[in-house]
Amino acid sequence: MRAIVVRAPGGPEALKLETIPIPIAQAGQVLIRIKAFGVNRSELFTRQGHSPSVLFPRVLGIEAVGVVADCPSSEFSEGDVVATAMGGLGRDFDGGYAEYTCVPSKNVQVIDKHIASKLGWKTLGAMPEMLQTSYGCLFRGLKLRKGDRLLVRGGTTSIGLAAAALAKSHGVEVAGSTRKGDSRTAELMKQSGVTHVLQDTGSMTESLRNVWPGGADKVLELVGTTTLNDSLLCAAKNGIVCMAGIVGNEWHLNGWNPMENIPSGVCLTTYSGGPDDFIQTPLAELAQQFIDGDLKLPISKVFKLEDIVEAHRAMEENKVGGKIVVLVD
Repeated sequence: MRAIVVRAPGGPEALKLETIPIPIAQAGQVLIRIKAFGVNRSELFTRQGHSPSVLFPRVLGIEAVGVVADCPSSEFSEGDVVATAMGGLGRDFDGGYAEYTCVPSKNVQVIDKHIASKLGWKTLGAMPEMLQTSYGCLFRGLKLRKGDRLLVRGGTTSIGLAAAALAKSHGVEVAGSTRKGDSRTAELMKQSGVTHVLQDTGSMTESLRNVWPGGADKVLELVGTTTLNDSLLCAAKNGIVCMAGIVGNEWHLNGWNPMENIPSGVCLTTYSGGPDDFIQTPLAELAQQFIDGDLKLPISKVFKLEDIVEAHRAMEENKVGGKIVVLVD
């Protein structure tokens, strides 16, 4: 099979198209013939060498959609349309940047073929990780409720756009931040459910409180440690801040003092997701909302497998807003 192999950390050019053996499914596993997959920033970090637990060579890719090619324990039928994400995929074992992947059966969801045919592989490929993370952040991390005021810090990321769409469909008023000031970016965010598009200069407390004087009930922090302190100041009393991204590329807060930096009454949590979170994500229900037009999926650009270097370069240089999808066939 064709696969994208990383043999040592490096730039986008470290992603090499190679021919390697198709994995063989054992009991409790599913062999998936991959049709599409999304590209994620965590894969960029792994490719750069920032994931100490990942051993090279490795086929990256923490998500994939496709059809069942083999399932020795018969948990699924050959030809079933399925999605998988997380659970060690692309980190502990070879992942979605390939024509086939072999994953634990417990980390697979079936997608109704009627729904799959209406959505197509491009849309299906954008769904697993983006929806798991945005859904988990909102409803597990932030405990989002109808009537909440939500600030999405990093509002042009694929997770940010998806979170805005999900929140709006749940009866939540959404503000989203962007470092860009162009009308095209603002329109993209509004189409995804953002009511208030706010310029992110590093400090947003004044602009946010011009919109919501009492602050945001919930804050989804996707930029990371570089803006976390300011996001905490944007939260209303008894509000929740959930950090779930590192778009700012800074992993640590040096000299950080929780007693000084977390406002009294504000809660700080994180969300990273895992196999159980993926299985608990209602993909079929959310997919139907896309078909009905109640949700919009922010797909930015589609690449072929052999163009993975270009896809990573576009993500690394922040040239796209929304989800990058790769079609394997």
